Formats: sequence, C-alpha cells, structure tokens
Amino acid sequence: MASTSRQSAPAAKDMKLTPVITLEGHKDNHVRSISYFPDGNQMISASGNNAVRRWDLQAGKEIEKRKVCKYEMGAVAVSGDSRWVVTAGGDRLHGELKAWEVETGIIKTFHGHSENIICIDISADCTLLASGSLDQTARIWSLDTGKPVAGPFKATGMGAIRFSPDSKKLAVNSWQADCLEVLDIQTQKLDRRVKGKKEGNFPWSTHAPVFWTNKGTRILAVFDFDDSFATTFYEFDSSTLETVGTPFRGHTSVIKCLALSSDGTLIASAAGDGVRLWAFESRQLLALFQVTTANDVVVFSPDTQHLAYANYTNVYICNIPPNILATIGLATKGHPKKTAVSYFPAPITFKTRLANWWSAHAGHAAPPIVNVLIAPGKQRNAAAGAPKQQDEELVRDEYCDDDLPLKNPNSQQSTAAALANAGDHGSDQFCFCF
Repeated sequence: MASTSRQSAPAAKDMKLTPVITLEGHKDNHVRSISYFPDGNQMISASGNNAVRRWDLQAGKEIEKRKVCKYEMGAVAVSGDSRWVVTAGGDRLHGELKAWEVETGIIKTFHGHSENIICIDISADCTLLASGSLDQTARIWSLDTGKPVAGPFKATGMGAIRFSPDSKKLAVNSWQADCLEVLDIQTQKLDRRVKGKKEGNFPWSTHAPVFWTNKGTRILAVFDFDDSFATTFYEFDSSTLETVGTPFRGHTSVIKCLALSSDGTLIASAAGDGVRLWAFESRQLLALFQVTTANDVVVFSPDTQHLAYANYTNVYICNIPPNILATIGLATKGHPKKTAVSYFPAPITFKTRLANWWSAHAGHAAPPIVNVLIAPGKQRNAAAGAPKQQDEELVRDEYCDDDLPLKNPNSQQSTAAALANAGDHGSDQFCFCF
C-alpha cells in the first residue's frame, strides 16, 4: 500500500506566531506592501511615505532605499520573470503608475488614471499590466510598449483585481466586497457579475486580493452577501459566479488581506481578530494566530515555509508551525523549492543599512526615461513573491511587491500582486546606473 507524507489535520487552536526575522527601517511611515523575490532570499517593502526598501534576507541587511513616487505609495509588484518592477499610488487628484526594466534601468510612466491607483496585477507571461483606481476604472497596458491594450473598464468600487491564467479575463472585487465582476479583456465587456445586498456605504473597506484557482475555472475572494461585514471568503465558479464548496468562515471582523501559497495548499486571512491559516482543499481551519496586522499585509514565502506580515513600521517573518506543514505534506527539510532562508531556528532582527538612490549620478549617462499612456495588463499576477505554476493553475496575489532596477537576482518564475499609488513624471526623474 502506498504511503503518504500527510498527517491528519490538527484541531484549530490559538497559536503564537513568533517572528524569526524582524525587518526594521520604515520608522517614519507604515509599511503598505511587501513581496518576496522569486528565490525567497530577498524582499521588497514599501511604505506610505514613498519609500521602497530592498532586503537581503540571507545577509541580513537592507540593500537599498529609494524614493519612487511623488504621491503616497500603496504597493509594488515584480513581474514573474523579474524583468519589470511596478509601483503605483497617488491621491484624490492624481494616479501614479511606473515600471522599471531591471536590466536596462528604463523607466516608464503610465498616464491615464485620475485618482489613486488601488491595485495592480502583472500577467503570467509578464507582458501585460492591469491597474485599478479610485476613479472607478480598470485599465490594461503593455509592459513592453507602455500603450493601452484594453479599457478603461468601468468598475463598481475598485478594491482588487487579478488576471486569469490565460490573460483573457480580469476579476475585479469592490472595496466593500459586495460586487465581484469578471471582465472579458478581448471583447472589453462585462462577462459576469454577482452583487450582495448592501445598501449604502459602510465605514469599512477591504482590498483583500482575489485569486484564480483550479486552472482558471474558479475565483477565490472575500465577499459580503448579506449587508453586514465581509468576514467570510468563498470560491466562485468563474463562468457563473455561483459559490462552490464550503465557505471559509471564522473571522469576526472584516477580512483585510488574503494570501494563497504558491503551491495552492494554504490560505492566510488577516483581520482585526488576528491571522487564520486554512487548508485550501479541505477548507479546514488549521490555526489562529493572535497577531496584529495593522497594515493588512500578509504573504507566504515562495517555498510556503514562512508567513510574513507587516505591522506599522516593521515587517515580521515567521516559521509556519511544523505540524501545519506536515498536514499539507510539506517537510521542513528537503522541500523541492529550497531557499537560503529555508528555516530559521532563532529570531533575528535586521536593522536598516541604507544605500540611498540619488536623483542622478555624476559622470554616468542617464538611462532612457519613457513617458507612456496608461495601459492594462494581461494575464494574472501571482501572490506576493509566489512562483509561477507550471500548469498555470493558480493566480497569485498580492499584495505587492518587488521593485528595483537592479541586476536580476534570480531567473526563476515568480509573481507579486500589489496595490498602487501614483504621481506625475517630471523634474523628479531618477537615474539608475549599473
């Protein structure tokens, strides 16, 4: 009889999530977005004061700090091939979206949104960029040309977006999780929509990422059907938007963030009542972590061994309990996707060691800077730092993530979802020399 490495799931209980790595550096503003690099050895963090920091988790130091946006920044994202780094944000009067080509340092500015850009996604083939803004539109762009590919799509309360694995559809969830839409990128028409019973606006919002699952046939999203609070997330049939299987229930406050592991086995949900860890396939609640995620940022490491979250000005990386990994068949040692930070035996605190990015470097020729019209993306964006699946089964989210025109640290596939901020490109141009 064939043996299995999986163990029976432990009963869900309150557990302590102890940080084994603490990244300190964003002392003047909250961390808004974090993302792993594809190999799991580096991480990007972005704060509301327009600062992006890159961390070397293996060496235990901050590599760079960069002021990227003119306006408040909400998120960063890196393409799965590590070629592009995208930042986004803005304010009530401006939307700012920029992309850097890692190898060449070319900077592209995408113009089109009139308000803060809330969410972005990069397609699985790394050719398209999708952006969603408070101006209630979603747009799709070519990363290569910087030109619009589709849109603007009118959306009901922009909260989160995600490409389908084949880049033909775009899932959009509203900021109050009461309207989930599927847009057809090729026909530029609404494909499907499901609405809750909410009447009026409530004093809360969520930008929890959405994910395409089961080879693009389903969508995972936080949703509020009964005019209350978005405390539950569901899996929807992408062709009908009818719910499939048992809902993920348990939170008592609004779910602010979702993370899906790169192998599709684990889900992390963050709310005011803590972080919960779920088995995706069985829907079983595996653990409750009494931690505060004031920044609503939670991501898995590419190898699913660690859970990272942000709280105010710090980023914390924690080992996922061994019994949880055993439940889903992941051994702590010998995992096929090893990283240099495979498992941390003791806590480490990494403080800031800065290498500032200056407006220009004397004696160096400035790299090309390209201003382009805003365009939307194509396929899907993986969850923060999640590696690309060979079978294109999962579309990861993200929250965020990588960004910096430095030499490609890794050739592996990975994706990072992100929320964005924006600004105008003018005298505050940057020169990146390599």
